[in-house]
Amino acid sequence: MKAIVATSHGAHQVGWGDVPTPSDPGPGQVILKVQAVGVCGSDLHVYHGTESFPMRYPVALGHEMTGSIVAVGPGVKGWSIGDRVVSETAYQVCGTCLLCRQGQYNLCPDRLGFGALVDGGMAEYVLTRAAILHRVPEGVDEVSAAMTEPTSVAFHGLTVNTEITPGDSVVVIGPGPVGLMAVQVASLYSPRQLAVIGTAMDVPRLALARKLGADAVYEDSDSALTALKTAGFGIGADVVIDAAGVSSTLQLALELVRPGGQITKIGWGPQALQFSLDPLVAKAVRLRGSFSHHWETWERVLALMALAKLTPAVIAEAYPWQSWQTAFEDMGSHRIGKAVMVL
Repeated sequence: MKAIVATSHGAHQVGWGDVPTPSDPGPGQVILKVQAVGVCGSDLHVYHGTESFPMRYPVALGHEMTGSIVAVGPGVKGWSIGDRVVSETAYQVCGTCLLCRQGQYNLCPDRLGFGALVDGGMAEYVLTRAAILHRVPEGVDEVSAAMTEPTSVAFHGLTVNTEITPGDSVVVIGPGPVGLMAVQVASLYSPRQLAVIGTAMDVPRLALARKLGADAVYEDSDSALTALKTAGFGIGADVVIDAAGVSSTLQLALELVRPGGQITKIGWGPQALQFSLDPLVAKAVRLRGSFSHHWETWERVLALMALAKLTPAVIAEAYPWQSWQTAFEDMGSHRIGKAVMVL
């Protein structure tokens, strides 16, 4: 079947290709006919040859997919052919390690993720597990459904791995798709101030951040530091969400956060740190990484989408999947908030 395939590591080693069409789903498995798939920042890293995570080549990219069930394997209960669903990203986990038994299967050492270690959703069909399916609510369109995964990344980062109290001052660094959805999730907590920091390239995305609830946006870190150093209780931001796809923004986060505050880093950044972490100690800052999501996260996100409390389609642009390269390039240029390819 046709797919958008990464053939090897390196810049622009991505293009149209063929991967095996899944057939005869095994126990607990289903096959989806893909209807829409989002372009993630990690897909762009693969496209530019800058990814910092394990890959298996060749592989069909994509892990933000929605579709309808076309085949059901033995033992699958509660799902039928024709159901509209979204799939989580962990194609395989061991199920027996400490993390899996704790429900943190997103951190399983044996986790195989779609679009990296197993063929993903930028293809006509995808084989997945019934255990990680979620029903798409009535009224949620395919573009919005394809946005469930990045919205869940933001939601998990803020609701599971960050302690936010109503009235906190919150700063989001990086107005990419996850950063933009972090703005909307943060707004649910009624922060006293919600600011977003980007770059001169991010003007269109910063405008989207305002639509999603940001009180203030900044095109450079210097002006942000000047304005936000007295945020919150006058000593810096209570919470900083680092959703940028570089490592260096952690230094900015450490400058922005108040003593005793917290930083949650969601964005991947392969670059080595070139600065001291002494401020982390001197300010007694809580620094936490956030990766992926859990089953409950997806259920809550979809429920909030159905209630229009979360509206990820606001930042999305739809592309026919034949225009995949344009979608990738538009995402890379920061001209749009999010590219979703419709099959």
